[in-house]
Amino acid sequence: MTSDTSRSLADALSTGPVVLDGGMSNQLESAGHDLSDELWSARLLAERPEAIVEAHLAYFEAGADVAITSSYQATFEGFAKRGIPHERAAELLGLSVELAREAARRAHTKGVTRPLWVAASVGPYGAMLADGSEYRGRYGLSVAELERFHRPRLEVLAAAAPDVLALETVPDADEARALLRGVRGLGVPAWLSYSVAGDRTRAGQPLEEAFALAADADEVVAVGVNCCAPEDVDGAIATAARVTGKPVVVYPNSGEAWDAEARAWTGRSTFAAEQVAGWERAGARLVGGCCRVGPGAITGISEVLRPA
Repeated sequence: MTSDTSRSLADALSTGPVVLDGGMSNQLESAGHDLSDELWSARLLAERPEAIVEAHLAYFEAGADVAITSSYQATFEGFAKRGIPHERAAELLGLSVELAREAARRAHTKGVTRPLWVAASVGPYGAMLADGSEYRGRYGLSVAELERFHRPRLEVLAAAAPDVLALETVPDADEARALLRGVRGLGVPAWLSYSVAGDRTRAGQPLEEAFALAADADEVVAVGVNCCAPEDVDGAIATAARVTGKPVVVYPNSGEAWDAEARAWTGRSTFAAEQVAGWERAGARLVGGCCRVGPGAITGISEVLRPA
């Protein structure tokens, strides 16, 4: 478990802010790894696991308290398309948690003394499709069908004993319902984080309704947004805090936009560590970055939230 097993992530959130890591893919790409593949960073679980450890370690050394695993795009269905059998896929999902744990061990060996946690990433159904539908939702599947898709992966990741399950980049309240059903009885806490545009989910539902789904879910220790523009964060924090009464998690993108057809980022970065102080005042407790937010920005967030 963590270096300080007497203190859960939920306990830490009750006493102050916790720093999340940044984008896994941009850190891997900056190290020279080609991610132009439908499995994205999950491909390296099988081919270059050491690269994933190094990426996690870079964020821990930069000031992150939580590593989000490289399982966002790792699904049984996605692996099967590449000829990877179910049993091996399950091993790779479990490995994603162990690689983050290894990075935490190395960080402590190198002098990091604070508690470090591991969040097992559970991306949306659309991430497996690799066609940009994770930014739209509305897949034409029922809540029950989505639960059947997510539950086996949730069970395998929970069995690997992460500190928390990160139900992240969820574009649709229906998918959130499926995920919330899927985490019941697993014995691992979770956070629920929507991908949003303005004051609505990517599928168009009002955030007030979307956040309300998690208000009475005992498994959920934080609710919020990720993989959105930094400008969308402030309103989401206020709504999540008011509707759920839970700690708020936020980790936006750099502000650049993803072109799914070209498989490239466009525009300019609008992310600034100085914004973080306002997010904390508004109720954010888990704060980090998503796509295109690297270790330098995480250091900036850490310095704002944990001033010397």
